[in-house]
Amino acid sequence: MSAYTLSQCFIVIAILFDILSFQFKQKQKIVACLSISGVLITSHFALLEQWTATALMLLATFRYFVTIFTHSKRVMSLFLCLNALVFILTFSGVLSLLSFVGSSLQTIAAFCQNDRRLRQFMLIGTSIWLVNNIVLGSPAAVVMEILFISSNLIAYYRYYGLVIHAKNSN
Repeated sequence: MSAYTLSQCFIVIAILFDILSFQFKQKQKIVACLSISGVLITSHFALLEQWTATALMLLATFRYFVTIFTHSKRVMSLFLCLNALVFILTFSGVLSLLSFVGSSLQTIAAFCQNDRRLRQFMLIGTSIWLVNNIVLGSPAAVVMEILFISSNLIAYYRYYGLVIHAKNSN
């Protein structure tokens, strides 16, 4: 089996955890699923030799686990600085930039105590990862991001209705 085919298989499994993640209301269960998915997505990017995305997803996997225990803005700042360091050390073009921006938005999301805010920031960050995966040419990862966005929107509607504004996100 080629590295590319194996990378797509990892994404298919990650999709299951991503879809499951936003069907939970409790943040701890959401981020636990995202941590498992993160390990699989990290492997996907490593097999495709996308080193910025690999390092950022590995960092994200650890970040999701940490946010089960803390929402500290200092810890969030540390992860944002680590994202920037990874970006600088592994920069290789537009895919590195997209990975960095998507990961940084998802870092902010992960440290939100409010699950509504988490969902809003995650939606924006995932949209950027979607563009990244389109440019990369990973069809399974594109499907994963579309399903992740869809799952997030369905759960958002279930819990909060149609309105998505900052005013109602307290």
